[in-house]
Amino acid sequence: MPRRNLGVALAIPEPYGGELQGWRERLGDVNAAAVPPHVTLLPPTGVRDEDLPAIEEHLRAVAAQGAPFRLHLRGSATFRPVSPVVFVPLVQGIAECELLEKQVRSGPLAREVAFTYHPHVTVAHELPEEVLDRAFAALTTYEAVFDVPGFTLFERGDDGVWRPVQDFPFGLTG
Repeated sequence: MPRRNLGVALAIPEPYGGELQGWRERLGDVNAAAVPPHVTLLPPTGVRDEDLPAIEEHLRAVAAQGAPFRLHLRGSATFRPVSPVVFVPLVQGIAECELLEKQVRSGPLAREVAFTYHPHVTVAHELPEEVLDRAFAALTTYEAVFDVPGFTLFERGDDGVWRPVQDFPFGLTG
């Protein structure tokens, strides 16, 4: 049965997406080229091809209920020692992301997750401790503020690269 590996996220717009991508590349994160900067709403999830129409309809319905909101990223944080990750945390837009995550991860996309949802933008993952320390220190003054007009369905290709498949703007019906 053909399967796809999908995820749903808030894409980080330019110039911030390029800045964060650049940090990930400079730090030597092997995922830098495969994973665009984002705030996850649905982690990688295997779905059957025949379920895609119902998934897209579900995502349209979630987006139709939503409204654009402001996202403010600031500073650096880490999930260590639980997980070897350094990230840029949200200081505005957290509640909106939490609600969206709950709505997206329902219906045909209902699934269990390993960790409690914590919206963030990863900048270093599974790198040596000294590199994670450097990332944490370098991004303490990072800041980005932008409006979020909707979310995006991504698919992981056979080459391991995550690519946008479809945007779901907030507030549209029909």
